[in-house]
Amino acid sequence: MADGTDESDRLDDVARALDALRRMIDAGRLPADGRLPTERELAAELDVGRRAVRRALERLGAEGLVWRRQGKGTFVGQPPDPAALMAAHAAPEADPLSVMEARLVIEPGLAALCARRADAEDVARLRDLAARTAQAADTSQVELWDGALHRLIARIAGNPVLLTAFAFLDEVRRGVGWQETRLRARNPDALALYEAHHAEIVDAIAARDGDRAEQAMRAHLSALRDRMQAAAA
Repeated sequence: MADGTDESDRLDDVARALDALRRMIDAGRLPADGRLPTERELAAELDVGRRAVRRALERLGAEGLVWRRQGKGTFVGQPPDPAALMAAHAAPEADPLSVMEARLVIEPGLAALCARRADAEDVARLRDLAARTAQAADTSQVELWDGALHRLIARIAGNPVLLTAFAFLDEVRRGVGWQETRLRARNPDALALYEAHHAEIVDAIAARDGDRAEQAMRAHLSALRDRMQAAAA
């Protein structure tokens, strides 16, 4: 098994582990509960050290793609959140357009805060998620990476109250009604437009321009709302 004797070797191992884990998540080769193999099993399977696996999992956790439960393991997706219970009660009353109205209130502000607080590593992770969203091969993968991108922006913003509000909306928009309406609103032109929007949002964050990031997020969500409204008509 590769241990890595210097920093460049260790970084190479982390990069290989990160790429392999992302492909594993993409392929959906996991149990129904989304539990990943143990660090020891992953290290053996990927031929890297456990430290490299741990660092790769920490990166995926920061992106909102995996979470850990002490003594239970690492799981794909989001940890149980009090917002989930609230969302379960609100979901029957929250049609997709109501969710979009709420997103337009909350997420532009999160993008502005993100622009003020993101560091170079954060920006690199955002660019990577935007690229993965653009390159996704099917609808489920678009949802996976798009959700991870918006979730990371909210996390970097660093406001726990707004993050709770975002988590609530994130739970509601996982519902079937949202997914069906979103699917009807998707076509190649729309996906190209959203790709351009994501690039503009991340560029504004990279430039530390909060006003521009806020405007770019509002433009993105407004376009999505309009297309969803047309699809629902």
